[in-house]
Amino acid sequence: QVQLVEAGGGLVQAGGSLRLSCATSGRTFSNYAMGWFRQAPGKERDIVAAISSSGTSTYYTNSVKGRFTISRDNAKNTVYLQMSSLKPEDTAVYYCAAATYITIKYTDFAFWGQGTQVTVSS
Repeated sequence: QVQLVEAGGGLVQAGGSLRLSCATSGRTFSNYAMGWFRQAPGKERDIVAAISSSGTSTYYTNSVKGRFTISRDNAKNTVYLQMSSLKPEDTAVYYCAAATYITIKYTDFAFWGQGTQVTVSS
């Protein structure tokens, strides 16, 4: 089992920044690829970004490219999502998740955090 706990969500004005973190415990963090997903009310949970176990490969959905950065610190068992130039449409609950290989498919992620709310006001 891998336990994941997100932090860093909150209310921010459009154009602002937030840094989400996801602390993990349990199995060896460096063995897992990590992803950030988000789910807005009434919508599906969609991939935002993903990072390989070593951190050398990343993926971003088109709508966040150039604004969000995913990173990880394997020594601290933590993955981050730096979000800048936030827009109201970024408002959602953000979840981190762990998978045994780099992927963007929701069903490939075996372990999930509880989510953290991000609200961007216009």
